[in-house]
Amino acid sequence: MFHMFKVLLFAALPAFGIIIGSFLAESIRTPKWLIGASLHTTAGITIALVSINIMPRLLGVTPTWLIIVAFLAGAGISILIASIWGTFRHQSHVGNTSAWMVCIAVATDLVSDGLMVGAGTAVGAQLGFLFAATQSIANIPGGFAATANLRDDEVPKILRLMLSFSMLVPALFSAAFGYYGLRGASNLVHGLVLSVFVGILLLATIEDVIPQGDEPNPPRWVSTAAFALGFAGLTLLSGILG
Repeated sequence: MFHMFKVLLFAALPAFGIIIGSFLAESIRTPKWLIGASLHTTAGITIALVSINIMPRLLGVTPTWLIIVAFLAGAGISILIASIWGTFRHQSHVGNTSAWMVCIAVATDLVSDGLMVGAGTAVGAQLGFLFAATQSIANIPGGFAATANLRDDEVPKILRLMLSFSMLVPALFSAAFGYYGLRGASNLVHGLVLSVFVGILLLATIEDVIPQGDEPNPPRWVSTAAFALGFAGLTLLSGILG
């Protein structure tokens, strides 16, 4: 029971990063170009997460064909999610699909965080804590961008706040699954699960987060610098804490 409590405590840290970013967005009225820049920062962080933290765990231990198949499955799931949100948007008028897909990307990122925190803690408490601490800081721009984006899309504040706190749910459940479900699993299963999330993360980032960040037309040097700083920041944190 103590080990499970530790896993959930670690998993809550990345979710609290999202919540902190959301509260910053609620308390600070920002120009749209800054929201666009924060979305590009989020994209840079996500790309760094995949290339620095996830893919090195897959390459060399997971068959290439399995990575490809699982990635395509993740891409298909991303398309399905976008389609569902598009239908929901037309029926309920709660904002544009891209704005909600940004939230899906953030939530998917948290699921990936939780899985890796849970599986990492099963290997060693220090590994789980280091990954959780890294992502708690890295997720602040994502929470800020998602909430500010929904606010500008006139999504009600109560719904925005509920969404912020609901981010604890995917983080905690995926961490519990990562700890118990993947603790004794083979590297093949680990690679399968992580590759699916790579597909969801990358497709949501490229198809939704970046286009949504381009909508306010932030200056090119701002968006490029924001993306680069997001990528470099997570890489630096991973190196320091890892």
